[in-house]
Amino acid sequence: MALLRKIIHIDMDAFYASVEQMDNPDLKGKPLAVGGSEVRGVVSAASYEARKFGVRSAISGIQAKKLCPDLIFVRPRFDRYKEISKKIRTIFHEYTDLVEPLSLDEAYLDVTENKKGNPSATLIAQEIRSRIFEEVGLTASAGISVNKFIAKIASDYNKPNGQKTVNPSEVEAFLERLDIKKFYGVGKVTADKMYQLGIFTGYDLKQKSQEYLEKHFGNSGFYYYQICRGIHNSVVKPNRKIKSVGAERTFGANLSSEIFMEERLQSIAKELEKRLLKDKISGKTITLKIKYSDFTLQTRSKTLPYFVSDSNLIFDVAKDLLYQERIRNSVRLLGISVHNLNNEEKVKADLHQKSVSVQLKFDF
Repeated sequence: MALLRKIIHIDMDAFYASVEQMDNPDLKGKPLAVGGSEVRGVVSAASYEARKFGVRSAISGIQAKKLCPDLIFVRPRFDRYKEISKKIRTIFHEYTDLVEPLSLDEAYLDVTENKKGNPSATLIAQEIRSRIFEEVGLTASAGISVNKFIAKIASDYNKPNGQKTVNPSEVEAFLERLDIKKFYGVGKVTADKMYQLGIFTGYDLKQKSQEYLEKHFGNSGFYYYQICRGIHNSVVKPNRKIKSVGAERTFGANLSSEIFMEERLQSIAKELEKRLLKDKISGKTITLKIKYSDFTLQTRSKTLPYFVSDSNLIFDVAKDLLYQERIRNSVRLLGISVHNLNNEEKVKADLHQKSVSVQLKFDF
């Protein structure tokens, strides 16, 4: 007998920008970008008013300002975003302990068996969204379905401030109609390649054999073969293991001297130490991130035989990486991250979740 779960994906609407608009009423209804300045920065998040002009995350402030001349830039306040995120997660945990945060503004919830005893995942999602609005003051969107993959896609369907349920009987038709670029895990490059192969929708993807997809997409072929059929067996993982910790700085003026870069790296290493100590973790692999003035990106890494969290040790490795080869151009951003962490033993989440038998009527 097939097994089903009731999964909700909650995604806050333009989270960083919405927090800024909530805290500063003068910003409500105005095109807003959270990030650096229009001269040096990169957009971290954009309000819906700004998105109408094509402003989105990861584009430069200069480009964003060209798209939307009236755009207002606000520097990010991550401590505030974390504070709000904590309140939202407290609401989640009143319904289930099976909560998997993906970031500050989104999470998966498994409500197959929940603390409220409510058999309807759809009603639970509505209630959670209402509580977030009433208790926090922000709107959220939700997707509800039988697995994480479909719930994630569905949460984007009626944004902002909406939700969509894809019932078990609707999964096949829902995925077949979907444009391939809407599939979670299919990026722009892959979507373009699929278009060239005549794959435009989930239905087109479903017509291709596993062998064909593996031939053209390598190891990802099997993943694509499964998801177009609605098969995604990843469970909701509470206490998701942190894989890396990092800190970075974008400079007001490009740096062309390694001596000045050393000073910045020392400051970044101290900030990174604070974050590692806060999470009570350390790591063996140090990675130096360099973004040049032409926006090209380079990373250099070194793995140590021991775990480190001390800023002096991190700085020493980062400095060695800096001088590993000549700097290609002037530098606009430097970052240091620590990977290969020692938190394997700290996460003992129970990934065994009870299965639910499919019945003739499965209430979503």
